[in-house]
Amino acid sequence: MSETPAEAPKQAKPEGEAKPKPKPKAKPPKPEDKPFEIFMAEEFLPEISSQLKRYDLVPERLELVDGERPVVGGTCPMVVGELPGGRRFWLCFGNNDITSSKTITLADPGSEPTLLESFLIDEKRMSLALLVSRLMQRLNGQKWLGGN
Repeated sequence: MSETPAEAPKQAKPEGEAKPKPKPKAKPPKPEDKPFEIFMAEEFLPEISSQLKRYDLVPERLELVDGERPVVGGTCPMVVGELPGGRRFWLCFGNNDITSSKTITLADPGSEPTLLESFLIDEKRMSLALLVSRLMQRLNGQKWLGGN
């Protein structure tokens, strides 16, 4: 009689061998990764409005426009804000990018803006939180958010 070849025993996986890792869930994009106009409309302007409400201020105007830069002229994208009592601010961007150069100008009621200031010039990374906090800090420094 001929012997049938013995079937090779099944080899067990070594104990140190790990199961394949599941693919990590895709992280939602950061707000700052959105296109400029969408970031401003969906993130920045609502957050500024929300922060102003904390000081019982409802902006009479708060919008992103392409317009004439105050003081020095030239067209640029800017956030125009008008607070109760006629206080106004313009946060101007060099182009449609939150990382572009930025300037800010302010005007008290009944006056026109006369000074254009650099805004966030030393920051390497730009974020929603940084833009919002520094704008609020600047408005507070002007004593527009209440008594200091």
